[in-house]
Amino acid sequence: MTNTAISPLLPTGSMDAYINAAFQLPMLSAEREKALAIRYRDDQDLAAARELIFAHLRFVVRIARNYNGYGLPQQDLVQEGTIGLMKAVRRFDPDIGVRLVSFAVHWVKAEMHEYILRNWRIVKVATTKAQRKLFFNLRSAKQRLGWSSPEEVAGIAEDLGVKPETVLEMEARMSSQDIAFDGPQADEEDAVNFAPSAYLADMRHEPASQFETLDSEHRQQEALYQALAGLDARSRDILQRRWLSESKATLHELADEYGVSAERIRQIEKVAMQKMRTAIMA
Repeated sequence: MTNTAISPLLPTGSMDAYINAAFQLPMLSAEREKALAIRYRDDQDLAAARELIFAHLRFVVRIARNYNGYGLPQQDLVQEGTIGLMKAVRRFDPDIGVRLVSFAVHWVKAEMHEYILRNWRIVKVATTKAQRKLFFNLRSAKQRLGWSSPEEVAGIAEDLGVKPETVLEMEARMSSQDIAFDGPQADEEDAVNFAPSAYLADMRHEPASQFETLDSEHRQQEALYQALAGLDARSRDILQRRWLSESKATLHELADEYGVSAERIRQIEKVAMQKMRTAIMA
């Protein structure tokens, strides 16, 4: 194979054209691939890295096709997979004795998985590492088994090494659908609105909730007044005029009135605030 670099110009207007162009790019021999990888590793030769990436785009497209069932744009999956391929090229060691395609599969799938989990639902369906593994494995199992019966749930749980309850929880998450809180606006006044905003109770004006709020505010005020009463007259006056009055006094104004420095007023204020916090939390 010649040393001519692969042209980086691929169609961007059509996904089909992009895929066709990717499959038209020549594959690399093992010798050429290793030589390019060495050039990039040792000399940071970007032209070599670019040739490695473009020669493996068909591999990214094939993996992206396996995730079409998630209802996400294939071009986005290919884009995310290409990012994973770039990361793999950057970390690839040509001396380990494997082909780049074998090394890159983890990085390509990892980027696609991240994209799917970020965009498949408004609310994340899987957050922990175990949940993410279960999400993709369970979806593959359900494609084979259909809707899971108790026996099938037990079998999947055993195969994946998790509890049946965990499988059921993930299955419920995957079966749920996103819906906007307000939902679409009905065209007619008597049209039924099934959005959550139409039937979820507004607890802000519920009597018990209002009483609880007022009672909490009253208790906080009582604690504040009791804490203030426990201060000496000067400390109490400084705090009231610094924080509780509509026209707040400055440190220098209080310093002139009490015949001390502004720093001394600040120290008195700090000690008084600490005493207040201790009294309120007691």
